[in-house]
Amino acid sequence: MPKKGSKKVTKMTEEEQLLYMQQKMLEEEEMQKKKEDMLNQFLKDKLSKEEHNTRLNTLKLNEKWRTVMREAKAAELRKDIEILSQTFERIVDRKDGVIRALTKDLEEAEEQYATALRNHIQNVDKLVDLQRSRLIIIENEFEAELASLKEEFDAERQQMIVQHEQEMTNLEDIMYAMDQIFGEVANEARQEFNSTRDDLKNKSLEEKHSLRVNLEGLVEDLWLQFQHALKNYIDSTEDRKIAFETLKARDEKSAKEIEMQMKKLQKMQDTIATLKVKIAANSRKCEAQNKKLRNEKETIKQHFLMQKSQMNYLRAREHERLIKLTLESNAAIKTLKDVCDKGEHILKMAEMCRKLETEEEKVLPFYASSLTPEEENKVKHLMMMRPCEELAEAMMDCVALEQFWKRYNKVCLDQIVLQKEKHTLLQENRRLRQLLKQYLDGISVNEEILSNLNPLIVINNKTNVKMNMPVIESAASKPVYNVIEAAHIINHTV
Repeated sequence: MPKKGSKKVTKMTEEEQLLYMQQKMLEEEEMQKKKEDMLNQFLKDKLSKEEHNTRLNTLKLNEKWRTVMREAKAAELRKDIEILSQTFERIVDRKDGVIRALTKDLEEAEEQYATALRNHIQNVDKLVDLQRSRLIIIENEFEAELASLKEEFDAERQQMIVQHEQEMTNLEDIMYAMDQIFGEVANEARQEFNSTRDDLKNKSLEEKHSLRVNLEGLVEDLWLQFQHALKNYIDSTEDRKIAFETLKARDEKSAKEIEMQMKKLQKMQDTIATLKVKIAANSRKCEAQNKKLRNEKETIKQHFLMQKSQMNYLRAREHERLIKLTLESNAAIKTLKDVCDKGEHILKMAEMCRKLETEEEKVLPFYASSLTPEEENKVKHLMMMRPCEELAEAMMDCVALEQFWKRYNKVCLDQIVLQKEKHTLLQENRRLRQLLKQYLDGISVNEEILSNLNPLIVINNKTNVKMNMPVIESAASKPVYNVIEAAHIINHTV
């Protein structure tokens, strides 16, 4: 076969040989890709199986650990429930005793209340009887006094009625006599008044009529004379009056014009004189002021140039300071923002840590001092003394953070203890993983496993594998801890 292919290749031209080689290379590349794809698919299947097995094994391990932890926690909770039940029974007994004592006190108080109520009712009955007897006596006295008052009132009333009737008869007699007397006097006076009134009325009418006739004649004569004289005067003085009025109007007008012109002339003369004086004074004054203003202009110009140069210098300096201030303020804002973020992070972490604190840490957050009373008094005395070094003075400013540093040191100590405990638990976990691996190797069937010693084969209560068993402390010396995953806490707190 290769000989035939070689013969075919020798018979081909160079272009056909090149195409043939390229086709052959493409086929080899496709075969190589197929092999790689098959290998990748195989590895992926194998990886998925391994992941499935690992997940299944981890689930089994977690389930076993959960059962172990549940049993331990159940035992601990049972003990707590027993203690709580004993304390509850003790408290219930104490409460029952208190209730019995209170019921006894209540019965005694009810008896005392009943006796007091009986005594009170008896006293009230006595007081009611006494009040009734007093009311009867007072009522009898009131009836007697009322009867006597009625008798006296009736006697006085009868006496007053008789006296009133006598006085009324006397007054009626007097009124009748007075009416008779005043009636006669009034008639006489009325007659005299009517007669005198008629006489006076007649006399006044006659006098009035005669005076009216005389006065009307005189008035008519005087009116005719007055009209005649008025007409003659008007006819004689009409032309003169018109001429006088015209001349009077012209005279008044010319007098006003003359007066106005004189005032204007006087005013113009006064203004001319004052203006001459002002012009002379202003010319002298303006020359001095112009000279002074020129000098001031020169000085102001020099001062302006100096102030302008100084202002430019100050402006440049203030601009540099402003740039520096903006840069420093931006840096300060950035640092303050970092500090705020850090503080918020610290507060969040503090809230998270507060949720994870135990009851003992919540009640006693600070550890007790290990110093003796003498050492504490010495420390207080030294704290009250004024420091002489700069570092000591700087430390005095941080005295308020002493409780914080105590709590921080307590946390650091707890962290060290937890790290040590974590190290021991990791070692124990490593041993348990080793034992679990030996167990899984023992239950699996494999050539590599069968070639080695099987740890599950026990003969005469002895295994053929050397195992480094961890030293298990007693339950009394080693407490049982509840393990909670950190990812679970983070998911439910953040």
